[in-house]
Amino acid sequence: MTDVQTPAPAESRATLATMQPSAGQLGVIPGLILAFRMADDGTATPLAVDRPIDNIHHGWLWLHLDLANVPATKWLEASGLPEAAVAMMLSRDKHQQLHAGGSYLYGVVADLVRDLHRAIDEVDYLRFIMTERLLVTGRRHSLSSIEATRSAIACGAARPGHCAALFELIVESVADGVDGIADELANKLDEIDDLVAAGSISAARRSLTVVRRTSVRLHRHLAGLRAVLSRLERHGLQALEPRLQVHASRLAQRLDELDHIVLEVRERGYRLRDEISDAISEETNHHLHILSILTCVLLPPTLVSGVFGMNIRGMPLTGDNTGFLWVLGLMVGSGLVTYCVLRAIGVLKPHD
Repeated sequence: MTDVQTPAPAESRATLATMQPSAGQLGVIPGLILAFRMADDGTATPLAVDRPIDNIHHGWLWLHLDLANVPATKWLEASGLPEAAVAMMLSRDKHQQLHAGGSYLYGVVADLVRDLHRAIDEVDYLRFIMTERLLVTGRRHSLSSIEATRSAIACGAARPGHCAALFELIVESVADGVDGIADELANKLDEIDDLVAAGSISAARRSLTVVRRTSVRLHRHLAGLRAVLSRLERHGLQALEPRLQVHASRLAQRLDELDHIVLEVRERGYRLRDEISDAISEETNHHLHILSILTCVLLPPTLVSGVFGMNIRGMPLTGDNTGFLWVLGLMVGSGLVTYCVLRAIGVLKPHD
């Protein structure tokens, strides 16, 4: 499923025509966020995103696009890349998937959204098309794995020798981002545990809701990515050329280990939820106990006031000027007697 775009004006169509790639020439790529020319030994050369890019040098290219940019989608449609892969890039499908086509690999991978400084627990999707000499990635929101991969390549910490190695590095960066979020969730659970011990049940319950929702979301996306990698390992790698074959089993194993960590966080959240539920039940029972005692203490005075409030003849103390004081004293006395009886039988325990 592809996005429906409005037709570009005549002037824009003329501009786009000049950007269509020719043999070995990609031109000025609209919506290009970052670009690297990679040598076979992993040496990376950053490319200016506002200048023409050619594909005639030795080595291979990594191009990262903003898929929210309409001219970028037009460039993709005219790029000569496989139609099914381009349709996947332009779609809004949120189903993680990997497809092998012999000389190319394409798919959709879940990733953590990045704000100005760090990865957050929101999830968006990275779309990619990989050939032997070209890896095109695209996103609609800033993603954590892309920034981590760019930084690692720029500083020389990572030197991928081919497109498949770069894709593996991106997936490992996805795992590293989830690992960091899992550590944050574990720290939040420690704080929630302290809140429960301190009796701050309301604050603990609010924080725990966020942790549980995040852990469930992370587990769902990790399980999905692990499943598509395992499926690629079983059925797709044989159809790919050697330089496109990713180490799917190693990546799936890393994701499986990380998923176990997330599941442990989720299970710990469930245990804390049970503790909070028990604390809430205990507090509710305490309030009901107090309410029951108040009801017992106030019932005799209510009975006395009801009896003397009857408008019938022969009511005692009706002709006495001090009748109100006698009735008031009887009400207070009946309440005190009830209180003493409850205390004597252990229903009401005195406080130290």
